[in-house]
Amino acid sequence: MKDQKRIDLTEGAIVKQIIAFALPLLGSSLIQQLYNTADLMFIGQFLGINESAAVGASTMMVTCLVGLFGGLSVGATVAVAIAFGSGDKERVRRILHTSAALCIISGVLVFTAGYLFAPAFINALGTPAEIVDSAVGYLRIYFFSSMFIISYNMGAGVMRGMGESFVPLVFQIIGGITNVIMDAFFIVVLGKGVNGVAWATFFSQGAAAVCTVIYLFSRISEDYRIEFKEIAIHRDILLQILKVGIPSGLQTLVIALSNVIALYCINKIGTDAIAAFTAYYKVELPIYLPIVAIGQAVTTFVGQNLGAGKPERAARGTLVCLLMGMVLTVITGWLLIFGGDIAFMIFAKDDAQVIALGNRIIRTTFPFYFLYVVLQVYGDSIKGAGKALPPTLIILLNITIVRSIILLTQVPLRPDVRTVAMSYPITWFLTAAEMAIYYYILRKRDKGVTA
Repeated sequence: MKDQKRIDLTEGAIVKQIIAFALPLLGSSLIQQLYNTADLMFIGQFLGINESAAVGASTMMVTCLVGLFGGLSVGATVAVAIAFGSGDKERVRRILHTSAALCIISGVLVFTAGYLFAPAFINALGTPAEIVDSAVGYLRIYFFSSMFIISYNMGAGVMRGMGESFVPLVFQIIGGITNVIMDAFFIVVLGKGVNGVAWATFFSQGAAAVCTVIYLFSRISEDYRIEFKEIAIHRDILLQILKVGIPSGLQTLVIALSNVIALYCINKIGTDAIAAFTAYYKVELPIYLPIVAIGQAVTTFVGQNLGAGKPERAARGTLVCLLMGMVLTVITGWLLIFGGDIAFMIFAKDDAQVIALGNRIIRTTFPFYFLYVVLQVYGDSIKGAGKALPPTLIILLNITIVRSIILLTQVPLRPDVRTVAMSYPITWFLTAAEMAIYYYILRKRDKGVTA
């Protein structure tokens, strides 16, 4: 795996390279979904309702803290891509060693915050007393693995910045297999309950992280190998990573906030609506995950080509990703609309009312899902140029604030799943339009450079 899997995105056929780079990214996303699915299956089959609720009560804190620090990996990807594209090997090495130091610091901070504030967070959510201890225990063990989670994400980020998307996929697969084995061992064999799920996460993320660290310390070419004695924070590199990483992490938080508000409104409609939207979030994955993979690919593509002084190639790559995403989304979206009954039966069994509500939702949102491609591709292209704050502010304004206003004012007037569903394409349109305007203003101002 040493160098043959690295793709130089500054040369060659754009479509072929983007597809080759994006497919492993899509595979990594699918493996991550299988992690979650395996956990849910073991929880559902072998644990009780209290244990399931304890994991559910912990989800938001996990998403917020890990998402916030996970944004740092995006910052590392962009920094490495720009330096790698310019051929500045020394700067790439400094980025790698700064990223390694940042992993250590971030891991300690996340673990400490998670361990100390887990009880306060669980109680602040109004968690039922009978599951508080289980939820706190799960969280504390989960955050014990924070160093592993951050190390893998940061390591994968710097590898992707250098054009390697296949190697992180291999390590993700190793982690996924470990996750299933550890779930079975801790839950079925040892009977550790909800804590067993957390320990399975610890070992699975540990497996992926250890593989990543070994690779970066020894397997990668000497030009870009991490040396323990060189691990240090370089101030200029740190600022470059944080410039992209902090807004990217905050973006995860503001999207999570909008989802909380959406869930609050859905809960007001009724149990069938909750079940329908729960199934909907699974049904939309065949559309959503490829868009995310294309967005990740365009970030690296733009970064490398701007670093290489090829702004027009960066712009062409953005356009290619936009068109690829739109075509794929339209085809997948309409296939799911026509096969809605089958798609929802997978997650809602034979509940006719839930299936009917689910079909209402996808017929409201899927015809407009191409708008999500626009906001994702342009937003990630802007990030690839080193400007992550503007996309985050645009998402905060529309996806969080505008969508929340729509939901909180309209759902009480029309308590229907379509009212909630319509808030998605409306805010997609606003976000996509603003992302596109910002992107083209920058291109015009900088004569083809997207940032």
